[in-house]
Amino acid sequence: MTDAGRPATGRLEETGGRLDAGSWSQPVVGVLGGLGPAATAVFLDLLVRATDARTDQDHLDLVVSQHSSTPDRTARILDAEAADPGPVLARDAAMLERIGAQLLVLPCNTAHHFVQGVREATAIPFVSIVEATARAAAQRVAHSGRPVAVFATEGNVRAEVFEHALAAEGARPLIPERSLQDRINTLIYDQVKANRPVDTTLFEECVDTALEAGAGTVVLGCTELSVIYDQHGYRGDERLVDSLTVLAEQTILASGKRLSPGFG
Repeated sequence: MTDAGRPATGRLEETGGRLDAGSWSQPVVGVLGGLGPAATAVFLDLLVRATDARTDQDHLDLVVSQHSSTPDRTARILDAEAADPGPVLARDAAMLERIGAQLLVLPCNTAHHFVQGVREATAIPFVSIVEATARAAAQRVAHSGRPVAVFATEGNVRAEVFEHALAAEGARPLIPERSLQDRINTLIYDQVKANRPVDTTLFEECVDTALEAGAGTVVLGCTELSVIYDQHGYRGDERLVDSLTVLAEQTILASGKRLSPGFG
């Protein structure tokens, strides 16, 4: 029985290694996860909280690849001899499509550098966290004309992932100077990814530094920073544009669902 007291229709089963489409709501969303694991867990939670739903059956149906052992994205960008995550992401995307996913999302900003392989390996729509976040940030600064500060991994910055996306939206990026980037790296790698306590004072100092440098808004362009945003009281902070929140909202809308009133 469903939680609404109605008989369940269909069964959750696989036919020839593929989902039984008759028992899954459409479109099934494929999540290329594990990059990093905590961020994917938060993303899945956001999808639940952000969907306007009264029953279990009102939520999205997902197939999730929590492939945490995917080679490090920044390591590859900084060193061409490092293990390449691109083919791994492409194979995982193809696997999700083969299983029955009809829409793909990748809750990792740095991995966007390798997303062309994902698009070439599949024939289903892809919701880009970077493109959607850049669009939201550009709208935030449209009236002021001030630049958008990009808080991201070293690899993301080196590959100019957000610089290109913001330029496409008519916005100017503000890339952190070395001392600020080092502090952002500490938050990402030494705290969230290392499963250590987060120094919210350090996070505040980073945001203040960017705004004092002239930024009109700060993009949290690393999903580890999204974990801080979600779990340490920053949700709804008008200074910030959180990439993981933007992706969750766009995934829900692309799936034909409605956003929960008041979510943000």
